[in-house]
Amino acid sequence: MTVKKLHFGIIGAGRIGRVHAETLAFRMPEAEIVAITDVNREAAESLAAHCNIPTVAASSAEILADPKIDAVLICSSTNTHADLIVQAAQAGKHIFCEKPIAFSLEKIDAALAAVKAAGVQLQIGFNRRFDANFARVRHAVVSGEIGTPSLMHIISRDPAPPPLAYVRVSGGMFMDMTIHDFDMARFLIGDEVEEIYTTGGAMVDPEIGKAGDLDTALIVLRFRNGVIGTIDNSRKAVYGYDQRVEILGSEGKIGTENCYPNQAVVSGGKSVHRDLPLNFFMERYTESFATELKSFTAAVLENRPTVVTGIDGRIPVVMALAARKSYDEHRPVRLEEVGG
Repeated sequence: MTVKKLHFGIIGAGRIGRVHAETLAFRMPEAEIVAITDVNREAAESLAAHCNIPTVAASSAEILADPKIDAVLICSSTNTHADLIVQAAQAGKHIFCEKPIAFSLEKIDAALAAVKAAGVQLQIGFNRRFDANFARVRHAVVSGEIGTPSLMHIISRDPAPPPLAYVRVSGGMFMDMTIHDFDMARFLIGDEVEEIYTTGGAMVDPEIGKAGDLDTALIVLRFRNGVIGTIDNSRKAVYGYDQRVEILGSEGKIGTENCYPNQAVVSGGKSVHRDLPLNFFMERYTESFATELKSFTAAVLENRPTVVTGIDGRIPVVMALAARKSYDEHRPVRLEEVGG
């Protein structure tokens, strides 16, 4: 039986580009990678050889002009995302784009307008929605299993801070890290945040502070439905990638703990211990990366809406802007103040 395939072009062969390329090449018979490009041609050539990608294109324009390509994966630096979305839409390509779409709402709105005008599909790469643990938490809320939610706590801490060169161009912690947690907050509670208050500082590395960013933050969210949420972020947790959630409801609570490479627990005369959690997002979210691409591919092949839309990409950026404004001005900020 012939499997209907979606033909992809990949723009960006860095860390996340590699994750997606390997997923498409080795785990998805319904997908085929036609070509890949990167500003670092050597990186693109290496990934092409690894994943048996037949063509290394000279530019994104060459990818978008290829009639054999149905959809593009935008895995390049954030400052290129919005323009590439516009160009891809105008070329009639369906689009999977990594987060965030852009640092400014004006560029995001222009990109979403181009997608709407072209009538193509767009999915934003908030992969944590596709994690089985977080999906179970969402189900407990939607089904009423824990009653009416009142409190939500998200813990999201990286094992080590990124290089300073990245910090200087990433848009800041709220845009490059917390943005996943902003999306998870909306997804888990199923409602919109109306007000944000942030406190934090550069407590991991003073150089991050000198670069104008934070590495530690506590963010309080107030949802329209009255739920109070907190997001606890740090750029450095020496024990590994810390990804936990708890929601308290009127009839109980649900929580998720960290994921480990094994379930073994060692018990001795002086301690009881286990191995450290999975170290970073490539290991922790392997399955969710695959599931989100399967979801996008199925949406395009079956001509139905994607489950993480352009608006889902816009709102966390509004939340990130509000979080930064709150930190800078030492006060709660309503999302409508920054474009919500």
